[in-house]
Amino acid sequence: MKKYVVFILIIAFISISNLSHADTPIKKLGRGFANVLTCPLEIPKGICDANSESGPFAAMTFGLLKGLFDTGVRAVVGVYEVATFLIPIPRNYGPVLTDPEFFLEEGLF
Repeated sequence: MKKYVVFILIIAFISISNLSHADTPIKKLGRGFANVLTCPLEIPKGICDANSESGPFAAMTFGLLKGLFDTGVRAVVGVYEVATFLIPIPRNYGPVLTDPEFFLEEGLF
């Protein structure tokens, strides 16, 4: 019973303290899940971006490597945000990745 009361108090405190913040723990949790689920899409995005900027050879080399790197970054950040969604770090539950915060936020490729 004590654990239940403590749990309710913690949830109530988090809910009340979030009224003045820009983001919430739930948004941070959703952002983390979205990053984990969409991280593989960074590979074709990196290839497409490199192809449109520098041609097919760059797409096969640099674009693939950039896509793999961005996939790893988005996956690690997603896992971090899921694991720490109740902790207001970065400040006010802000996003770690800001450019873009979500994968398709800037448009499809």
